[in-house]
Amino acid sequence: MTGEVKIRIETSFRDISKEHWGRLGGTAKGQPGGLYNPFISHAYLSALEESGSATAETGWLGQHLLMEDGDGGLAGGLISYLKNHSQGEYVFDHGWADALERAGGNYYPKLQSSVPFTPATGPRLLSAIGADQTMVRHSLAAGLQELARRHGVSSAHVTFLPEDEIATFEQAGFLHRTDQQFHFLNRSYGSHDDFLETLASRKRKALKKERRAALENGITIDWLTGKDLTEDIWDQFFAFYMDTGSRKWGRPYLTRAFYSLIGERMADDILLVMARRNGRYIAGAINFIGSDALYGRHWGAIEDHPFLHFEVCYHQAVDFAIAKGLDRVEAGAQGEHKLARGYLPVTTHSAHYIAHPGLKRAVADYLERERLEVEQIGDILAEHSPFRKGERQESDE
Repeated sequence: MTGEVKIRIETSFRDISKEHWGRLGGTAKGQPGGLYNPFISHAYLSALEESGSATAETGWLGQHLLMEDGDGGLAGGLISYLKNHSQGEYVFDHGWADALERAGGNYYPKLQSSVPFTPATGPRLLSAIGADQTMVRHSLAAGLQELARRHGVSSAHVTFLPEDEIATFEQAGFLHRTDQQFHFLNRSYGSHDDFLETLASRKRKALKKERRAALENGITIDWLTGKDLTEDIWDQFFAFYMDTGSRKWGRPYLTRAFYSLIGERMADDILLVMARRNGRYIAGAINFIGSDALYGRHWGAIEDHPFLHFEVCYHQAVDFAIAKGLDRVEAGAQGEHKLARGYLPVTTHSAHYIAHPGLKRAVADYLERERLEVEQIGDILAEHSPFRKGERQESDE
């Protein structure tokens, strides 16, 4: 790239040292002053690859940027993939692809900096503990743009990045996009009842009634983590995932091998919320545990029961976050139905480098209007939250 900065590209996490990767902020537990995010850990990213879930064959060819320090270690890193489709991203650019291709251009392949199949905000411009963070961040953002030029691709996209990384990408010529998710914010509640007391009376009664109804027909709930996550449990959960995933989006992204690998490598970072009836599990949701957040990912069921989805995915996640003192629950992409269950609208961010000048101008104009719309919708939704008037529940994110 420029100056003394040396950035190399690796196509596989097999060729990236687990020890070196774990020195980058947020990628491993126990870092000084760090906030651990399980999705950028070597264990999670390598499991996606080794399981056959995110590989060149499925349209995710690794193009990871690694910034080296003078001792042969890593000063910084940026997860990146060369892709020939836009599946598994949760930030939709199909309209941009159609526009460029109607004009005679090729939108694919493109570069995508994100964790595959994982719509959760986390650091993208990773820097080693003690490194010059500003220098590393600017070098990596410029490096991604340079990589796009060298490949001759239409674009490079960085999705679900934290707000404090936006300015760095904008200075490198990327466009800023916003969207919305719904997160539960734990205001140091001592119990679930403490949380319920902050709700309007009508909403509080409705949630209590919903939770009772979800557990009718003899349904009980188990929290499974660590050594509880046996291969038999993964077999059962994978059956849920395949059933629901096949009905929702045609072909589920994750393979059975993926669950065995994460169960082997990061079982203490996983919470399965499993619903049992008549002596067998009938539904479950997988969550990942960070140092300050619980991240809900996906769920599945082989029996249909009223309100069970809400109980397993949202109410139980709130219970767990309060019990463990976590700051928030991030419940994945979209879903205004989460608002009534105490999850508030939160703005998410992405950054986009568009090589074609005409497409860039059109996208920039669109994003300016879209950002305003996202803000306005967020304000309207927040006004319809279930919390009592006077309760300070707006997002801090």
